[in-house]
Amino acid sequence: MNAYELSLTQASAAIADGSLSPVELTESVLARLDAVDAHVNAYVTVAAEAARAQAAAAAREIAAGRRRGPLHGVPMALKDLIDTAGMATTSSSAVRADRVPTGDSAVATRLKEAGAVLVGKAHTHEFAYGLTTPQTRNPWRLDHVPGGSSGGSAAAVAAGTATFALGTDTGGSIRVPSALTGVVGLKPTYGLVPRYGVASLSWSLDHVGPITRTVKDAGLVLDALVGHHPGDPASLDHPGEPQVLRPGAGLEGVRVGVPVNYYFDHVDPQVEAAVRKALESLVDLGARLVDVEIPMSEYIQATQWGLMVPEATAYHEQHLHTTPELYGPDVRVLLEAGALVPATDYLRAQRTRTLMRDEWSRLLDDVDVIAAPTVPATAAKADQETFRWADGTVETVSDAYVRLAAPANITGLPALSLPAGFDSAGLPIGLQLMGRPLGEATVLHVADAYEQVRGPAPLADHLPV
Repeated sequence: MNAYELSLTQASAAIADGSLSPVELTESVLARLDAVDAHVNAYVTVAAEAARAQAAAAAREIAAGRRRGPLHGVPMALKDLIDTAGMATTSSSAVRADRVPTGDSAVATRLKEAGAVLVGKAHTHEFAYGLTTPQTRNPWRLDHVPGGSSGGSAAAVAAGTATFALGTDTGGSIRVPSALTGVVGLKPTYGLVPRYGVASLSWSLDHVGPITRTVKDAGLVLDALVGHHPGDPASLDHPGEPQVLRPGAGLEGVRVGVPVNYYFDHVDPQVEAAVRKALESLVDLGARLVDVEIPMSEYIQATQWGLMVPEATAYHEQHLHTTPELYGPDVRVLLEAGALVPATDYLRAQRTRTLMRDEWSRLLDDVDVIAAPTVPATAAKADQETFRWADGTVETVSDAYVRLAAPANITGLPALSLPAGFDSAGLPIGLQLMGRPLGEATVLHVADAYEQVRGPAPLADHLPV
């Protein structure tokens, strides 16, 4: 096995026992990047020499007995919304083409302190305002989208050009690309990970979280990120449960909520079949399935867009007035539309979110997690604009991809996507698990138990090299 194929957990263990050095691991990842990223285009910026220097420094520290923890010496990518001092952070937009921050974001600082090696910045759908990341290709099928907006981060992990990555999630932007590229993506509880130094799409919906090969990897990265930061007033003083997985693979006593409405409406039959099969595996592990009704489902789309669109427009107001031509057409039209949303509609969306949070809280009194598809269909072709469902309904690709992810953003609940198989075209299918506020440890435990049975998904293995 090549070093770039190792999960974070495997690589960390090998570094700890001395059988692998951070230099060897980083060189392997960089060689893989050189071989395949011309096809995938996951990266907007690559800092190969800086990564080599960081890896060499990590190797010296570890050899001297100063290992900082499980991320020390492990190569990573950061979404191009996340500020890094001295390295361009452009939000994959001409609006910020020459922007080089003078300081690190909170999460970049914490990963630097943990000793992680920064390989580069991964593409995002421009300013995270989209669900496809059109400049990046899906490593499983290069003529398909990787999902978005953290498409570069997910594609890098799936292709083996980063051992882990960070993304952001406003309406599914960690979970959607993770599902479409066959990796693990975790959107934590709102406020658990500080967003200081991260470009905003919608401040009341934005989350930062890890994209990894395995569930255990996600827990290791999350542990390095959590905790209050004074630059983000919404960040939490109390980090919640430690993200340590419970011993054993069993799920005895765990109640898994299975939606009887909304989450299986307008879903590709192969996606539904894979998720239903995953639910059977949870039962075999001791879990009890409980039918649940998703509350206020008819208001989800209106609430998501009613919050996100005006907040995004407010964030971009200055550049929208001075340099509107620098935005891509799809993003510009959304930003201009946001200026037309009445304040009364925005306030109505805020009130609806409060009611929705209360209803979901009551729902989660009766179950420990909710299990459902992450997205209703696998990766669309790059030129595909819509999905057509069996009843004749036509839905845009972006609307389809955000539909099943948005509730966890509106409510702020932790939600994780992990691989649950492939469709007949060989494209990955994602299983989504959602939990109570600050219940990441429970979500990770259930996900890990399933992954132990099914096995982690492989890297995309048919890329041209």
